[in-house]
Amino acid sequence: MSEPLETLTIGVLADAAGVNVETIRFYQRKGLMQEPDRPLGGIRHYGEPDLARVRFIKSAQRLGFSLDEVGDLLKLEDGSHCTEAREQAEHKLADVRTRLTDLTRIERVLADLVERCCATNGNVRCPLIAALQDA
Repeated sequence: MSEPLETLTIGVLADAAGVNVETIRFYQRKGLMQEPDRPLGGIRHYGEPDLARVRFIKSAQRLGFSLDEVGDLLKLEDGSHCTEAREQAEHKLADVRTRLTDLTRIERVLADLVERCCATNGNVRCPLIAALQDA
């Protein structure tokens, strides 16, 4: 990136962070990022802290945190609230483990239904459709 980091336009910031401009604007509307002041007749400029914030938000999202949860984490970003951050991570980990259990169960049921579909021939009622109708 050839731009000095305190003079990034929103487009350059978005490109550097690997998001689109509307993502930056959305984060601003959600209160996850501040919108810089616009100089009289000028263009808003962003800097390294803004780029770091977008990257933080995207990293947290990749770990499964919702934007509301990301907002809570951003309140702890000074690094002095490790206990609170850990509690949020433990809660997220428990959610992920629950979803994994649910997905494993769904996988088993679907695999069984697919196998039953392959085993039936002729005018037999489709086991997949029947199972969904009976549920």
